Amino acid sequence: MHAAVTDETETTGQLRILPANDAPFADVAAVFGTKGDPAHCWCQWFKIPGSDWRSIGDDGLRDRLEAQLATSDTGPGLLAYDGDTPVGWCAVEPRPNLVRLARSRIVTGGTAHPDFADPDIWAVTCFVVPRAYRKRGVGRALAEAAVTCARGHGARVIEGYAVDASRREKHVAAELFHGTVSMFEAAGFAEVARPSADRVIMERRLRG
Repeated sequence: MHAAVTDETETTGQLRILPANDAPFADVAAVFGTKGDPAHCWCQWFKIPGSDWRSIGDDGLRDRLEAQLATSDTGPGLLAYDGDTPVGWCAVEPRPNLVRLARSRIVTGGTAHPDFADPDIWAVTCFVVPRAYRKRGVGRALAEAAVTCARGHGARVIEGYAVDASRREKHVAAELFHGTVSMFEAAGFAEVARPSADRVIMERRLRG
């Protein structure tokens, strides 16, 4: 199953995946919901210095994502649909946009690309799939689509920061928002480092 994400909507199996900036923001908001971590983060964690995080609030974080979708043509995410129903989100964009990655011990302890200002390195940092649509391959399809999105924008490498669920005795879905090793492997990523027993730096080289 291969996904293509360009300026047009593409189909992946029973799913359609398109750049989220081509979708109504109401559909993005429907995926993030009103409860749980997604509704309190709006994929802004890696974009905001810690000193500023607590002062912004949920509404401010939501507004930031809406503004980013309205003004950027390189991410910050993809939206999956089952028919007309939005069923998943994947955050993917150039790594320099994600200021906290350079301060993450998981990332800095394993990346093969320590220049965090390099715009040719992209990152997949988050998946959001509402409970009703899990275990249907939505995350895997989004990971594949993220590769095609990054390649279409000229990225040289795309990274993911996966969770190895097999190394955790117990886990809940909320802890897997980074994506799992199996999801990334299905999208052609390979392990390049393991900064901790259950966290894996995954990489796919797109050119060069």
